[in-house]
Amino acid sequence: MSKIVNAGKNQASKKTRSQELLNTVPDEKGFHFFTEYGKYTGVTATSVVEFGEKLQTIPVESITFHFQRDDFQKWLRNVIGDEELAQRFDRVKEWPSWSSDENLRKELLKTVQMRIVELGEHP
Repeated sequence: MSKIVNAGKNQASKKTRSQELLNTVPDEKGFHFFTEYGKYTGVTATSVVEFGEKLQTIPVESITFHFQRDDFQKWLRNVIGDEELAQRFDRVKEWPSWSSDENLRKELLKTVQMRIVELGEHP
């Protein structure tokens, strides 16, 4: 019986953790997109879902600026708490598959969308 109870607790724990990773953070903790130092785009993402949406429309210069500095990974780890997604972004950095900035955008977007689907599987 205790194995069944523990399995139920693990399921509930995964569900809670998934929900936490999809939560919205306050605006001041959101990801503020810049195209270079001092040039704020006026766009902020306050959740992983919103981050994915913004990746589709943000100027590609902003994506390359932040990606080269590991800003996305830092925000995902330190603010959102999603170490898994941050590691996946790290792995994208190792791939030569993003031969253009737009390919990088597509790869990051695909990575975020896949993670959102995974997290959503624990409603």
